[in-house]
Amino acid sequence: MSLSENFETARRLFAVPPGNGPNLAGRDPAWAGDEARSEKKRRKQASAILEDGVDELRDLQELLWAADTWSVLVIFQALDAAGKDGAIKHVMSGINPQGVEVTSFKHPSADDLDHTFLWRCMKKLPERGRIGIFNRSYYEEVLIVRVHPHLLDAQRIPDVTPGEQTWQNRFDDINTFERHLTRNGTKVIKFFLHLSKDEQKRRFLDRINEPDKHWKFSTADLAERQHWDTYMAAYEAMLSATSTENAPWYVIPADHKWVSRAAVATILAGTIKQLGLTWPTVTEVQEQQIEEARISLEAEGAAKGS
Repeated sequence: MSLSENFETARRLFAVPPGNGPNLAGRDPAWAGDEARSEKKRRKQASAILEDGVDELRDLQELLWAADTWSVLVIFQALDAAGKDGAIKHVMSGINPQGVEVTSFKHPSADDLDHTFLWRCMKKLPERGRIGIFNRSYYEEVLIVRVHPHLLDAQRIPDVTPGEQTWQNRFDDINTFERHLTRNGTKVIKFFLHLSKDEQKRRFLDRINEPDKHWKFSTADLAERQHWDTYMAAYEAMLSATSTENAPWYVIPADHKWVSRAAVATILAGTIKQLGLTWPTVTEVQEQQIEEARISLEAEGAAKGS
């Protein structure tokens, strides 16, 4: 199938329609396509889709850079071990690194806490012609902060308490911010990598049992796992409140990395293609200069051969 066909299929399967809940409990994190086909065939198909998506992205990034009108902001949110780093690495493997910046947001610094919760992400927004990738983002303010409401204390915001109104206010702020970005030429694409609890356990055990993966393991990840149900409720509320026409959320099945990477590549390439980018126009003066340059270079070669 063509990129456009794959993109439409991915949108139908994974997008959260604005105004609707994502129904995470009803979405299978281990979804891997048509079960009537063997896993070998499905893997082969996913590999081809990923390769096609990466090839499309290579060309689209050059067009994005040349057009210099839109920028693209890609947001990844997920629980630990869902594969955000791997998805970024594989999907962006063919991209010119000069046109992409990846930012991983950790715990906010003292300077961050002296500003609004959007401030540190605003500083990292991509310039026109570039792709910016947020590995976690301002959405942490309605996820980890909601699960651990004592974190609000460090923000020292007058009259803000960990109640439902606070989270609704932040949803409103985020939606307004993303609408502003879209109106001003930044396309926002958001992925939630939907991992099952059993698969997270398996990946944690891999990190524990394989010495060369010990660097990936953190006891903090295991502590956060104890809040699984609370995180799922926070994600459900966030996805429902902030999937909009301007900036839809895509819930990507993440138990099989070959599925999630193919889906991300297709959606990212398909979205950029729909921006309607065009190559810069060349004026008559520039065309004349190009022709003069061609004649000059060809004459230079002829002179050497005489």
